[in-house]
Amino acid sequence: MSMRGRQAGEKSQRKQKTLVRSEGVSRFVGNSLLIFLLVLSIPGLLCAQQTQQPSPMTLQEAVNIALEKNPERKAALADTRAASADVREARSFLLPRVAFSETATGGNDPVHVFGSKLRQQRFTTADFALNFLNTPTPFGNFATRFGGTWNLFDSFGSWRAVNRAERVKDAAGHQLERTDQEIIFHVVDSFYGALLAKKQLEIAEASMKTAQAIQNRSKDRFESGVVVESDLLSAQVRLAIRKQEFIRAQNYLALARAQLGTSIGISTEKDFEPGEALEERNLPAMTLEEAEKKAVELRPDLKRIRSEEAAQQHSVSVAKSSFGPRVNAFAGWEADNPTFLAGGGGNNWLAGIEVKVDLFDGGAKKARLSRERAMQEKVAAAKEMATDATRLEVRRAYYELDSARQQVEVARATIAASQESLRINQNRYDSGLSTITDLLAAEETARRTQAEYWEAVYRYHTGYANLELASGTLNPQSPLVTQ
Repeated sequence: MSMRGRQAGEKSQRKQKTLVRSEGVSRFVGNSLLIFLLVLSIPGLLCAQQTQQPSPMTLQEAVNIALEKNPERKAALADTRAASADVREARSFLLPRVAFSETATGGNDPVHVFGSKLRQQRFTTADFALNFLNTPTPFGNFATRFGGTWNLFDSFGSWRAVNRAERVKDAAGHQLERTDQEIIFHVVDSFYGALLAKKQLEIAEASMKTAQAIQNRSKDRFESGVVVESDLLSAQVRLAIRKQEFIRAQNYLALARAQLGTSIGISTEKDFEPGEALEERNLPAMTLEEAEKKAVELRPDLKRIRSEEAAQQHSVSVAKSSFGPRVNAFAGWEADNPTFLAGGGGNNWLAGIEVKVDLFDGGAKKARLSRERAMQEKVAAAKEMATDATRLEVRRAYYELDSARQQVEVARATIAASQESLRINQNRYDSGLSTITDLLAAEETARRTQAEYWEAVYRYHTGYANLELASGTLNPQSPLVTQ
């Protein structure tokens, strides 16, 4: 019995060891599989995080992409192509017109039968019989014609129309140039707007940390019985305000990035992060007189109006040409056959010159001339108004830039003073020499001076771009873009 018991015990122990070993192997395999799956998922998570990060981009890269993908520029470019097509269409009236036609006719109309036999050169003396002339048998004819006309002279109306179309083409080209400048300005404004939003987020985060530190100080002093509860409540309210500002700053930054993508001309589904930092930059100065002179000479929109004025002058000339005579040449060749392919007929040709003068049209041409002259006066007035508006726009941009430049200098000097004032008030509050109101006021002043400084820097850069836009010199090689 004892031997059987020991054998049974040994078998039981071997089974338990086998089970333990199996469980260990299973656990090892399961853990290894889990680790393997985690390792495989890490690159995917990293890729997902990378795809969610905004793409960094410099201002020059943003401008170059915008001039390629912005839909506003595509529309302006389409206008230039349409204007080029109008020039080709106007020139086509200087060339002859050639046409081809194939006509199949049949019937017993006496005139048709008589004329078709003559054209086919199949007319005989028997066809002069009265019964054949009055009641002919049905007759078919296949006429193949080549014809052409040419306006030899129309009192130079066609040439003047070509000149008008060329001036309209020039106007479209100037409008494309102005569109490029406006796109560059929008990109610059959005780019620096994103930089400012990022700075505002940093200021909001730092202010929130400062408010948290003030609340901690107030809480410690309140728990120590040094200050009353109102100090702690005031600090808590200030911290809540700073948290709200931080939340708004986060959303403003997201919106600024989306605005930058829209200005570039790329879908808002992808955000762009400016690859630069907002900082002061030394940009070439421009005097007011120099800016006004450049604006009057270089503004593409003023050039466009000048081209439109020249085009309208040609429109007046075209209206005057309609009163003069017109000389047209025409020619044609015709083959007439009884069948479509077999032939058996004849052919003929005809050519001539026509001189035409309109003696009376009810006053339509005179009214058209009056209208074109009125439009000429309107364009001249529009040019004068645009010139005055341009001068005023240049002055406004110049003064705004000068104001921003001076505000940057003033704000730069106040930042250090406000930070030192905050430090002193924190020490005085800790020593019981100042109130929570003084400390919160110093904290607000420190936050406001930083925000005003960076806003002034933002206005300085966008103001410089606005002055170049007003003077007509903004381009991808502008110092603001390339530096």
